[in-house]
Amino acid sequence: MTTSTGDLSSLVQTWLEWDQDPSTRTEITNLRDSNPSTELSQRLGQRIQFGTAGLRGRMAAGFSCMNSLTVIQASQGLAKYIRDKHPEIAGDGVVIGHDARYNSDRFARLAANAFVALKIPVWLYGEESVTPLVPFGVTYLRAAAGVMVTASHNPAQDNGYKVYFKNGAQINTPMDTEIAQCIEENLAPWPNAWEERQLDEYLRVNAYQKVLAKYQDAVNHYTKSTIPKWTPPKPFVYTPLHGVGGLVFPDLCRSMGITDFTPVSEQVNPDPDFPTVSFPNPEETGALDLAMQTADREDKGLVIAHDPDADRFAAAEKVNNSWFIFTGNHLGVLLASYIFEIQDFKKNTAVLNSTVSTGMLEKMALAKGIHFQESLTGFKWMGNIARTLEASYDVAFAFEEALGYMFPKICHDKDGITAAMIFLSAEAKWRSQGLTPYTKLQKLFEEYGYHETLNNYFRSPSPDVTARLFGAIRDGPYRTEKKLGSFKILRWRDMTEGYDSRTQDNKPTLPVDKGSQMLTLWLDRGVHFTLRGSGTEPKVKIYIEGCSGSREEGINAVCDAFLAVLNKWVKPFAPSMTYSKQLPTSSGHVFRVD
Repeated sequence: MTTSTGDLSSLVQTWLEWDQDPSTRTEITNLRDSNPSTELSQRLGQRIQFGTAGLRGRMAAGFSCMNSLTVIQASQGLAKYIRDKHPEIAGDGVVIGHDARYNSDRFARLAANAFVALKIPVWLYGEESVTPLVPFGVTYLRAAAGVMVTASHNPAQDNGYKVYFKNGAQINTPMDTEIAQCIEENLAPWPNAWEERQLDEYLRVNAYQKVLAKYQDAVNHYTKSTIPKWTPPKPFVYTPLHGVGGLVFPDLCRSMGITDFTPVSEQVNPDPDFPTVSFPNPEETGALDLAMQTADREDKGLVIAHDPDADRFAAAEKVNNSWFIFTGNHLGVLLASYIFEIQDFKKNTAVLNSTVSTGMLEKMALAKGIHFQESLTGFKWMGNIARTLEASYDVAFAFEEALGYMFPKICHDKDGITAAMIFLSAEAKWRSQGLTPYTKLQKLFEEYGYHETLNNYFRSPSPDVTARLFGAIRDGPYRTEKKLGSFKILRWRDMTEGYDSRTQDNKPTLPVDKGSQMLTLWLDRGVHFTLRGSGTEPKVKIYIEGCSGSREEGINAVCDAFLAVLNKWVKPFAPSMTYSKQLPTSSGHVFRVD
């Protein structure tokens, strides 16, 4: 985007008229006075995009970043949307929570001002909260909507603004577009937008402890209802990775009689700097190192972890004196298998996962006579699909490979706290059968086939490069020739263009999203993969799965598929994209790209 000098001067003036935060005003005036026009243009020349993930980005001054002003603008737009488009529920109020990141508490309080200004009641959590407590609170309080201020597992300099609607699920299209339009129409801060609100009939700050107690009771009851006799799990080490999980999970464990666990002392308290990890994401290599070192020192063979806002759950088990870190797919099928084992399912039970997650859940569900539903990527889809399915089915479980697990009996979003409790219950049950989570996983592979995955990404220098890559793939001969390297293409699905070679009318059954880039191919050798542009990061992500009769066959198949994509698509069509030279498969095998 090119911004002229006159336009830039006008944008600076507008920013300084609207922004009353001294720190971000100073950032803009310093940039103006030192005359770095490129930086100013990037900060002010475009707006941070509001989408189905709400807002997420770097905290800094400017319309393109997360800051007090852009949070006020988003909140004013959301408040106007609720008041004008859904006046019948506006009086039900909005739940607002926040994590422990820098500025999260301030952003939450500024957000509350917008709703109160339109006489929409606000249930403002006065304490740092785990993310699942907001969708749970929306349902429990029967609110019109919910806002969670969090950047989940992003780096320390980021923050975000996640929106839920009255059904307790994340907003989805076309609602995001409608809210974005309302934001554009309400950019100038309203009177009192920057003021510290006093308690009145519209601002309620005493809801947190009440909702937390109800949430803990619900998780406690749901967990204990899954087994005839509750028994504690084996001793374990716990880390919330400097996030808010440590404010909730240890107390929940103790309330259920789980006392033999060791928190990672360096990581158990919230710290917005995340000082002991390069990235506060349990999926990242090295994120669980300190927890595993603590477990070695404490002679414990199990690690339980949450990401910083506790909506994701991770686990590792010591196997033959070395640590095995479960992938999101591993944990998803383990949790599903436990739920299938302990619940008396009726024919109207349903489970679901996303198209980038393992196909093993579908096999398991069909074997039990349970309805399986595939969804697009993200819990914005799975939460809303679950709500729709509930008209005909008892929806028991949903998951996505990125360590996200949903239990609709608790809430309609990913919930790392509940997932950890169910996993610990499963561990106790399997231990009584002479199994561990790892050996249980191997038994599932023996029954349903060895599912090996290789999930990674190519770093894209720009959205234009990403678009050119997908355009070149679509314009190539691959779909008609039905070949990709040495693989035969059995099925081709394009969720951007709306094409599926398997259906009678060549239209996909999943919703088409022309605003994203997403291709899924089914190949021979039991391989299928999805290539998609990330909606929040400068990445093109690839999710490869192969199902074979042995681990070795699965490893070879997914590694060969990655090389085919790399050599036939990425290198010829997007040579500026970068990628890791060492890629781990789901079984821990490291695949080196020379």
